[in-house]
Amino acid sequence: MTDLDQRRTPSPPSPAGHVLRRAAPAVLVYAGVRALGLAVLAVWGAVAGKSPHTLLSARWDSLWYTRVAEHGYGWEVTLPDGSVHSNLAFFPLLPWLERLVSAVGPLSYADAGLVVSWVASLFAAAGIFAVADHLYGRRAGICAAALWAVLPVGIVQSMAYSESLFTALAAWSLYAVLRERWVAAGVLASLAGLTRPVGAAVVAAIWAAAAVRMYRERRADRRVLLGVILAPLGAAGYVLWVGHRTGGGLFGYLDVQAGWGNGFDFGYAFARFVGEKFTSVPGALAGLGLIAGVALVCGLYVLGVRGKQPLPLLVYCGIVVVLALCAAGYFGSKPRLLMPAFPLLLPVAVALARLRTSRSALVLGGVAVVSAVYGAFWLHGSGPP
Repeated sequence: MTDLDQRRTPSPPSPAGHVLRRAAPAVLVYAGVRALGLAVLAVWGAVAGKSPHTLLSARWDSLWYTRVAEHGYGWEVTLPDGSVHSNLAFFPLLPWLERLVSAVGPLSYADAGLVVSWVASLFAAAGIFAVADHLYGRRAGICAAALWAVLPVGIVQSMAYSESLFTALAAWSLYAVLRERWVAAGVLASLAGLTRPVGAAVVAAIWAAAAVRMYRERRADRRVLLGVILAPLGAAGYVLWVGHRTGGGLFGYLDVQAGWGNGFDFGYAFARFVGEKFTSVPGALAGLGLIAGVALVCGLYVLGVRGKQPLPLLVYCGIVVVLALCAAGYFGSKPRLLMPAFPLLLPVAVALARLRTSRSALVLGGVAVVSAVYGAFWLHGSGPP
């Protein structure tokens, strides 16, 4: 029986350097896939007469992050309909890092954002590998990192966006929980909470794991409690600061998000959006595609539950999926909002790892080509606002 056929028993903690060295093949595969995506984007841009650099670093959210790095918070735009888009909606860790990288080198804030995103994406791939390797073995870990790279909207991982940074922090925090390194998990979760609002999913995962641990042992370990306390500090600190700055108190950040048209409506707006597609034949095909996509996401989550993924992964992934699918807002953003839900990929990674290396490489290589072409097409079109 191989390590893919049964869950591996917990092993003693390993030095961080050993874990990263073990992840090297997965990171190389990931980097190769992303390099292919950038190459196709460059060729497409040359044909279309558009700058790949501009597409990656100076559109949509990347502009808002750059503006925060350069001028700080307090900038907003009032749209013709009266709604107010404030840069307070964007969490501060990415612009902080952009400012830091720009301060120690000759890079602009936009280019610093690209550097942060590219480096973070490598650490995200290593973190995804570490989680999958810990649970299912090295082959599954490599496949999991590759699958994350070949997502249809994987090009976002190479943009000056916060998805790569958040996924890196979330994956390593979850890995720390699985290895019972509670303080490290709490620190990483706090940093994830300074990156994106969905950092709450990482906090919930740690709290759920800690609650089960303390219930089983009938005692409160100081390391566990410290991790539990540290985990929400980043997100809570920023949300409270926004509330103080806007005068909105505890709900100040929600008011800022409401100005962007974001909020949690249990999926009503998304369901209405899908329903409106069925007014024409082309629209109906798009609607069926959206329904199939949601069914696929839900099916992968069910496979994770049936496969007895650890509780922290299920809690984290479930919250990421619910927040992505059941929140109001621009619907074109939902695919990239689902990107941090990497535990969805683990059942597929395990299945690929059971194949011969040549077959799994052929499958992943073919999907990588399709993903690269789609990413270039998407970024030259509607893209990921």
